[in-house]
Amino acid sequence: MMQFTDYLFYFFSSILVLSSLRVITANNPVYSALSLVLAFFSAAGIWLLLHAEFLAIALVLVYVGAVMVLFLFVVMMLDINTETLKKGFWNYLPIALIISGLFIFEIYLVVTDKFFYEAKVLSEDATSNTELLGSVLYTDYLLPFQIAAVILLVAIVSAIALTMYGKKSHKGIDPKDQIRVDKKDRIRIVKMSSGKTK
Repeated sequence: MMQFTDYLFYFFSSILVLSSLRVITANNPVYSALSLVLAFFSAAGIWLLLHAEFLAIALVLVYVGAVMVLFLFVVMMLDINTETLKKGFWNYLPIALIISGLFIFEIYLVVTDKFFYEAKVLSEDATSNTELLGSVLYTDYLLPFQIAAVILLVAIVSAIALTMYGKKSHKGIDPKDQIRVDKKDRIRIVKMSSGKTK
């Protein structure tokens, strides 16, 4: 007999599949972005059913709250030619079906009883999966975590440097020009007629 959580899983998964299909079939890119937001929310609901609260809230905060809002604003600001984007879409359908079949096969290997096992408790004092994830991340995987942080920092600095390279539109003041200023050049009094006739 199915439980209430099973109904919730089928509800969230059906919304996730339909919204994912809407992302790639919508003619308007804004509708595609909004459908992707709905897909992220549905995936977060599935994570909650799996008792992975940290992953669910990270999905909502990072992707829905930051990435998708930025993407939605960019899509709304740009004049995107949807006909060019949709051109040749059905030509890639066989490759997409093969890749989708591989994904489904991998999910089957993970979910079946033969390969699926209970996760061991990493710490007896831990009360939530967020604490378990943090304890593993900052002990066993501390070096890869720091390397990923450095790579992301270098990527951010490089993106800013490439964006600002060669631009002279900044409003900075050169200190050398300030030192060479003469007091006579700072204020100039100009006599003008008031325009009133006596």
